[in-house]
Amino acid sequence: MKKLLLLFLVLLIAGSIAGRRPAHAQEQPVVHAVLFYSPTCPHCHVVLNEGLPPLIEKYGDQLQILLINVTVPDGNTLYQATVDWLNIPANMQGVPTLVVGDQILVGETDIPARLPEIVDAGLASGGIDWPAIPGFKQALAALELQRQPTPRAQSSSSPNNSSDQPAASVPGADEATASQNALPLIQPQVELSPWQRALQDPTGSALAIIILVGMVLSLAWIILFWVRHGLMPDAARPGRRWAIPLLALAGMGIAFYMSFLETTHNEAICGPIGDCNAVQQSPYALLFGVLPVGVLGLVGFAFLLALWVWQSFGASEQSYRWAWLLPAATFFGVLFSAYLTFLEPFVIGAVCMWCLSSAVIMTALLWLSYRRPLASFP
Repeated sequence: MKKLLLLFLVLLIAGSIAGRRPAHAQEQPVVHAVLFYSPTCPHCHVVLNEGLPPLIEKYGDQLQILLINVTVPDGNTLYQATVDWLNIPANMQGVPTLVVGDQILVGETDIPARLPEIVDAGLASGGIDWPAIPGFKQALAALELQRQPTPRAQSSSSPNNSSDQPAASVPGADEATASQNALPLIQPQVELSPWQRALQDPTGSALAIIILVGMVLSLAWIILFWVRHGLMPDAARPGRRWAIPLLALAGMGIAFYMSFLETTHNEAICGPIGDCNAVQQSPYALLFGVLPVGVLGLVGFAFLLALWVWQSFGASEQSYRWAWLLPAATFFGVLFSAYLTFLEPFVIGAVCMWCLSSAVIMTALLWLSYRRPLASFP
């Protein structure tokens, strides 16, 4: 009887221990994702510093994001393999790009907007494994062997964040997530000089610089003309006068398209030169962080068109008295366009052909608003 009682107690204790194990041993579903980024990409900074930390805090260990730097050879190889594997169209190629399963999210707006829904669906279905990118599992296995324990994630601006510490996958992530996701492919963010940013797209930057020089020279020449002759309205041939409304309408069309992209966060149709979407998704696409620059351009071109109509068909005395408004408005329009054109190659590191076209139109309006400035100097 004592032996039976002792056996019963042993079985009871064993059953109690076994009953506790599922609470610890039961694995939670995990969604794995890969984020391709560049240390010099401002949109990547927005995703890393603003878009992903709230999601990491919300999902904890159930969301694991591996960062891959495309500016290093191994990272670029994996990105190109991803492009081929998913057949990513040319207008969607670029960083930041997040891959979850066989889904791709591109841009600082698309990633934080769509990722929560994908994570919820993935967790409900038992989790999502790492993407089946050709060569990714081999690279991941090799990196796992090199991975070192990582302390709590620190901000890149922290003075205690030495260069020999592995970088956390997502700024603000908790210790467990940071240690799981910190891999050697992740490198510290390197601040580029203005010329280094411009050299990221030599062709587009060269075109932007040429246009910028043309605008600066135009402003300087018009200032000399202004000092010598004053703000004189155009009184030239009718054909030249009609060029003003036509160019204003063309500028309004471009500005309307830019406004549509900036307010709806849609992808732009870009030409073979530059990256319109990178420019439109940059912080400089909003004036004071509130007003889309495209909307400002639309209002500006509409104002120039209204001034031309009033001065051409309004009362002669009033239109003559306020004739200086049109050349003055185009002058400040070119000044602001020159500022935006400077930002593209030297600050943003990308060029928008729509923006450059708008700048060229505004510069042409500046010359058309004055009466033969070239012939006014010996």
